[in-house]
Amino acid sequence: MEFQHIHQKLKETREKLLTTLNDLSRDQLNQRKDINSWSIAQICQHLIKTEELYVLAIKRGLRSNEDSIIESKPVESLLDRSRKLEAPDIVKPTEEILERDEIVEQLRNSRVKFNEFLNTLEDPSVLSRRYFKHPAFQEMLLIEWLESLYLHEQRHIEQINEIKDDFK
Repeated sequence: MEFQHIHQKLKETREKLLTTLNDLSRDQLNQRKDINSWSIAQICQHLIKTEELYVLAIKRGLRSNEDSIIESKPVESLLDRSRKLEAPDIVKPTEEILERDEIVEQLRNSRVKFNEFLNTLEDPSVLSRRYFKHPAFQEMLLIEWLESLYLHEQRHIEQINEIKDDFK
């Protein structure tokens, strides 16, 4: 997939996420269905941590000077919520109670930092030639890391909408 298209999908998906959070109270944001599930605030915290980690992973992948030819990964499978994924500890949320404005600010800040990083790329096509090990997909092209970021966010938007449906 082309870099500019992915960049646009990242933007659209984040806007959709922020819109999804608009009408939620503090209690709704922090309410958990049960002890084993995350609140909407925790899902957002997970997305923020994931985005920050992606910057580090992509930077590491870019350190290699060798072009690599590896098979494309089925990153679209992230949208299949029937397949449960266990988040690595490093991107698991805390138990902290958060306000909507805090969450929105943190989401905006993580995206600003992510975009600032992307804007430093002199030649974005290098993302299609370098890879880094992904926790779910193993060796994965950096361009697919970008694609998986918005797909991962879309997966969690669906989860948030299901939680919101329970409020009704």
